[in-house]
Amino acid sequence: MPAIEVGRICVKIAGREAGEKCVIVEIIDDNYVEVVGSTIKNRKCNLKHLEPVDQTIEVKSDDVEAIKKELAAAIA
Repeated sequence: MPAIEVGRICVKIAGREAGEKCVIVEIIDDNYVEVVGSTIKNRKCNLKHLEPVDQTIEVKSDDVEAIKKELAAAIA
């Protein structure tokens, strides 16, 4: 299983956004991370609700729109 790290692309496997791809922008603690995606608002998410994939992107700033564009380019 790929490591949980900032920039790791994941698929949400629970909740109303299940099946959507997102990227980890901050690790909050052992159970929660902050994620953002093209259809996912910038929010706290339980690690149990994420399935990490092998891809990562470079998260350079707190600019949510720039991160969304980079994610879209990576999964296209």
